[in-house]
Amino acid sequence: MDPELAEILNFVGTILPWVTLIVALTVGGWVFTTWLRIKNGYPLETSWGRPLHPQVDNEAKERIKLLTGENAQLRAELGAVKDRMETVERIITDQPHRLAQEIESLSLIDGGKK
Repeated sequence: MDPELAEILNFVGTILPWVTLIVALTVGGWVFTTWLRIKNGYPLETSWGRPLHPQVDNEAKERIKLLTGENAQLRAELGAVKDRMETVERIITDQPHRLAQEIESLSLIDGGKK
């Protein structure tokens, strides 16, 4: 084997792991930085440093309004269901004789109005 070629191969064999390590650390750092930006709500940038802003058209704005209204309606319904569930839980967990007394008192009040 040519001594000059052996020297080149030895140099490449020595430097290649370091180059690979530097490239891997650089890519890993870029991925980690991008993940942190996404996690914390910072805008992403292009390779030239310009921020990427999602294009929002009128249709998307209208869809957001409809979803916001639907979300509010569903939250109100959920609140009503929670109130009814609390009432049912209270009735179930109360002592039976107390429930009977309350029903009896309501019967007497209703009967007195007629």
